[in-house]
Amino acid sequence: MPAFLHRLGRLAFRRRRRMLALCLALVAAAVVCMTAFGGTGKLDNTFSIPGSESQRALDRMKTDFPTFSGTSAQIVFTSTDGQKVTDPADSARIRAALGAAASAPQVAKVVSPFDAHTISADGTTAVAQVRYEVPQSALKPNALDELKSAVAGANQQGMRVDVGGSAFGNAPSESHRSDIIGVGVALVILTLTFGSLLTAGIPVVTALFGVATAIFGALSLTGTVSISSTAQSLALMIGLAVGIDYALFIVSRHRFHLAHGMEPEDSAALAVGTAGSAVVFAGLTVVIAMTGLTVVGIPYLTAMGLAAAGAVLIAVLVATTLLPAILGFAGTRLTPGPGSRAMRREQAVGGAGEDAVGATGDSLASGTGENVLSGTGDNVADGTGESVAGGTGESASRTGEHVAGAGANAAERWFRLVTRRPLLTLVAVVASLGTLAWPAHDMRLALPDNGTAPKSSSQRIAFDRVGEKLGPGFNGPLLVLADTSHSSDPTTAAQRVAATIGALPDVATVGKPVANPATHTALIQVIPDSAPSDPATKTLVHSIRDDRAAIQRDTGATVQVTGSTAVSVDVAAKLNSALIPFAAVVIGLSLLLLLLVFRSLVVPLKAAAGFLLSIAATLGAVVGVFQLGHLGSLIGVDTTGPVSSFLPIILLAVLFGLAMDYEVFLVSRMRESYLHTGNPLGAVHSGARHSGRVVTAAALIMTSVFAAFLTSDSTMLKQIAFALAAGVLLDAFVIRMTFVPAVLALTRHAAWWLPTWLERRLPDLDIEGDRLGPAPAVPESVALTPSTAD
Repeated sequence: MPAFLHRLGRLAFRRRRRMLALCLALVAAAVVCMTAFGGTGKLDNTFSIPGSESQRALDRMKTDFPTFSGTSAQIVFTSTDGQKVTDPADSARIRAALGAAASAPQVAKVVSPFDAHTISADGTTAVAQVRYEVPQSALKPNALDELKSAVAGANQQGMRVDVGGSAFGNAPSESHRSDIIGVGVALVILTLTFGSLLTAGIPVVTALFGVATAIFGALSLTGTVSISSTAQSLALMIGLAVGIDYALFIVSRHRFHLAHGMEPEDSAALAVGTAGSAVVFAGLTVVIAMTGLTVVGIPYLTAMGLAAAGAVLIAVLVATTLLPAILGFAGTRLTPGPGSRAMRREQAVGGAGEDAVGATGDSLASGTGENVLSGTGDNVADGTGESVAGGTGESASRTGEHVAGAGANAAERWFRLVTRRPLLTLVAVVASLGTLAWPAHDMRLALPDNGTAPKSSSQRIAFDRVGEKLGPGFNGPLLVLADTSHSSDPTTAAQRVAATIGALPDVATVGKPVANPATHTALIQVIPDSAPSDPATKTLVHSIRDDRAAIQRDTGATVQVTGSTAVSVDVAAKLNSALIPFAAVVIGLSLLLLLLVFRSLVVPLKAAAGFLLSIAATLGAVVGVFQLGHLGSLIGVDTTGPVSSFLPIILLAVLFGLAMDYEVFLVSRMRESYLHTGNPLGAVHSGARHSGRVVTAAALIMTSVFAAFLTSDSTMLKQIAFALAAGVLLDAFVIRMTFVPAVLALTRHAAWWLPTWLERRLPDLDIEGDRLGPAPAVPESVALTPSTAD
């Protein structure tokens, strides 16, 4: 792969105008396809699980009870002057508003609160139901706005009108502001990293190009496949983050080569062949993990996984084709200026940072036969004052630290600190992450509802008002579909089914069965005592299903439970059952891939352990903020609630791929140094010196991009953004920059050991690009003294 990418990078550099024209043509084609076949107006936010009980019942209701099969809205009338809604004046105003609502677009039926008896006990609140024959995704873009306008006439002095209901659930969230914030923060970090606005702008430009291609391409498919607004936002979020990071890794390697005198064309080709190989590997792991979400069997999740995988795949293609072409346009202008801080920093990494063993691996204390930093237990830099090697008579305190220490950058100094007492570091990391992960043991999963919508929104106000005045169960009624075709008296059978369900715990009320004589079915509305996301409501759904055999014996009728609340219960159950197998596949894949790349047993096992720690800690943080309410006000969380059912499995897939990014870019430089020097601890420090600054910048950029989406109004997207931002932050800085070097320092030579029989059977992926030839040597004329390397 490195040789192929090397040739591809050189070709793109030389044919940069053609490459740019081709890429622009692809974007234009995506825009044309989106305009012709898709667009944001066709996004589908419907949750469904083909084959589940709730979905089978909904499918049958489309023919047996069409007015109940679609989505619904609630119109909440509240008297504000102390009068009752049943007073003649208020009653007339409500009836007029309901008449206007019946003429709103796509409305199939309006159920008056006076007919349904949905009036609060104190008479101040009445709730009307608006039924549609289509799901929420099939509503016209202005359908709900026109419904609000139709009833606005009743919103006069003495009465307030709010419109909510499931029709407003999972509404598309605008993310343009998040895009701008994320790009702006990324540009600042890149500028500080490179010390050049031109260099910083290149990763941003290529990432925006890749994201635009991915989003326009996905939107062009909305006319034929179901793609949700959350899938679009996830693809945008991940595509932007990895697009900037992948370009950052390649541009950083390119600039390093330029700083040491390599010609731009050779430098770009070598950067794509080396750093680009790691980019391809890391990107493919994300693609595989996200594509793996399709096996869960939930279309909503499948669309999210494929959209994100497509965005990452395009980011990889852009980084290995368009990016070297843009590097060709930039030419030598990306070379750090002579004497600049950026030039000193690049030269310090290549010049002053060699280990004491140099390239030969010889011991500093000649004749001792041991490396200064090998398993003697006396780190030269620990200041103990002991002899470097017994009998040399030279104190470690006089060595002036390890030769590399004088020119160490911040990342290397941190690595030296955490590897000085590696066992203590590991205990601290495990204890801190374990404490953060503890709340995850009480995690509750459910689909978001209007109870977590913005507090000022109409649907949230309606949700809270209904729960307060009529009871929380009115916000999520269950629908029981009874097949009475085998009953001797269908009408009596339906009534007995309703009575049986009404006697169950946590049932507030049961509606009168609505029968369809032609199909011998009846529909029964069940109002729970508890809120839709309450565990008691989930228990009620299972209780009805568990009693179906007894119901059939007594009445001859078969029953199915459906409705938005039952769908949420089924989604959570489906995801829970898939979570452990999916996690096993992801972790197993990580072990296999890292075994192939690093040809080591310790490195993959260490990576898997670190991944599990970061996942657990991230889920604990999510539960603490969104379910328990700790510090939630800082990110706009004004009410607590369950964690989105989709979050754990999405986090597993995304964080796995992103964690592999940092693992490959950081540990590959350590392995390269170890193979050249045979010095295990020096190799750890070398990895920090060469990759620490870039990995730190990449993690900060990715965290900032994800955190920018915390401004979203969508609770699901806000939870995903928080989880990914926290996950990347923990994985990059606590796991990769602390846990990893501590484990490698503790295991030393064993960290890079692989049984001979296994090594012979594994293919050599050459992820570091060793076969491309050595990296540019540091000319003596630019070698730095320690005093200039700061």
